[in-house]
Formats: sequence, structure tokens, C-alpha cells
Amino acid sequence: MTRLLLLLALCISSVATGQESEEVAVKKAIDTFFEGFHKGDTVLMKSVMMGKFITQTAHKNKEGKDVLTTDDSSTLLKAIGERKSDQKWDERLLDYSIKVDGNMANAWTPYEFWYNDNFNHCGVNSFQLFNDNGQWKIIYLIDTRKKAGCQD
Repeated sequence: MTRLLLLLALCISSVATGQESEEVAVKKAIDTFFEGFHKGDTVLMKSVMMGKFITQTAHKNKEGKDVLTTDDSSTLLKAIGERKSDQKWDERLLDYSIKVDGNMANAWTPYEFWYNDNFNHCGVNSFQLFNDNGQWKIIYLIDTRKKAGCQD
């Protein structure tokens, strides 16, 4: 009986460790994405992106109505690549909530966005990732943006 319990405990701990290491790998992909974002290095960003994918932003317009803006990742890459050298974009991730199931993952990352060292907006990024034969790649990104109520 003791051996059976020991075997069961080992199996459970190895599954938990495997899950944890996948979460670390997902976080690393997101960190690489933002390293490229901050440096203006679109090649580095593309290294953790799965081709061109949909990007969306959920926000309120000037009239206070909910709006969903849809684009694709090439627009984001173009903005990063053409950013003027006197502009500093600093997206500060405040936390990571990562869920993994096999070769699919979701990462929820609350953030603050600072433009030239001044607070600009806050929100949450939601990344969908796919494990492409051992490398986590971003396949979808949606974010929220707001100017106030950032600690909600």
C-alpha cells in the first residue's frame, strides 16, 4: 500500500512540475515579445509570433460606448518598427495568470502603459498561444485600455 501511495505521489508531482515548466515557457515567450516591443526589435517579436494573427482592443470611445477594434499583428509590428527614436513606450506587466492545456495556453497580463515616462493608460492583455513543436508562439492578442480605474 505504501508503495502504491508513493508511486501515485510521484506521478502527481511530475505532472505538476511539467505543467509548471510549460507555464514558465509561456511566460518566457511573452517576455521575449515585450523585450522586442521595448527595443523596437520586430525580428525578436516575430520569433514568438505564429505568423500574422488578429489583434483586438476593447475600449470605450469618447461618448462612453463600448468599442471593439480589430486589426492584425502586421499593423502592430509596423508601428513598433516605425516608432520614432524620441518615443519611449514602456508597457509594464503587473502580473501573469497562465493556463496551459496540452499545446494551447492563455496568459492574462494586467499592465500599465507609460509614454515617455508619463502614465498613458492601463488594461489587460489576453494572449492565446500555441506550442509549435516545443516553442510557444502567440496566435492571438486582445487588450483593454482605460485611463482611470486601473487598480480595479
